[in-house]
Amino acid sequence: MNTGRTVFSQLIEFLPHQQFQKCVDRFGGGRYLKNLSCWDQYLAMAFAQLTYRESLRDIEACLGSIGSKLYHMGFRGKVARSTLADANESRDWRIYADFAQVLIAIARPLYALDPIGVDLDQSLYALDSTTIDLCLALFPWAKFRKHKAAVKMHTLLDLRGNIPTFIRITEGRVHDVNILDEIMPEPGAFYVMDRAYVDFERLFFLTLSSAFFVVRTKANVLLQRRYSHKIDKSTGVRSDHTVILTSFESASVYPDALRRVTFLDVEKKKAIQIPHQQLHSPCPGDCSDI
Repeated sequence: MNTGRTVFSQLIEFLPHQQFQKCVDRFGGGRYLKNLSCWDQYLAMAFAQLTYRESLRDIEACLGSIGSKLYHMGFRGKVARSTLADANESRDWRIYADFAQVLIAIARPLYALDPIGVDLDQSLYALDSTTIDLCLALFPWAKFRKHKAAVKMHTLLDLRGNIPTFIRITEGRVHDVNILDEIMPEPGAFYVMDRAYVDFERLFFLTLSSAFFVVRTKANVLLQRRYSHKIDKSTGVRSDHTVILTSFESASVYPDALRRVTFLDVEKKKAIQIPHQQLHSPCPGDCSDI
């Protein structure tokens, strides 16, 4: 029989409890609490995530089955389903959002020197979203389609360590490109995105912020070739051109040149075009790898 510390308690030991309490005090989360503290609520939801619990009833039953170990796992009281439900509904979500940023700030330096597969000293981010389906009867505020509810989670991922640095949850109908308005670009960093983020006015803001972007192009984007660059077809690259936008609407909001690279997707047997920001100075590392 195992008489040592549980794995959960060893993981919780790394969490800065004082920083969590500062987040609680910042948003008044400790007022009018009688049963379940914000810390116990956080531990209950972290336990549910780590052990793949499927419902509040599941969380209550699982924690109840190890009631004698709860104190040693960090809990200061029992966790009831109804109490946890009330806490999830009424507590200020910004407490946990701020604490997440504290943990991200701790984790990112630990992976700062991790290899990412390309010779690049600058930060490299991937931006994408995922749609989470919900029951329309239980979440009428999240109406997505006529008979479907959903929310969308937008995530900016630091590819050194695969750590999310920005998470935003919106209604399912919010278009991906709108999230570019909420991200503060990091000078010198590279942002890799899908074609849903093609908005040249917003992309030019990244350029003005001294950041770089790589994005897949849309079929209706009008481009004119200015220069051709040498390529190595053994890498899968089929063309590498410096181009400019030719439509008035696009060129008026993005007057700079772009770099368009076409490569062959061997699995899908399809050529893919990727325009990205034209580098006016030598690119740190080998930009053909991005």
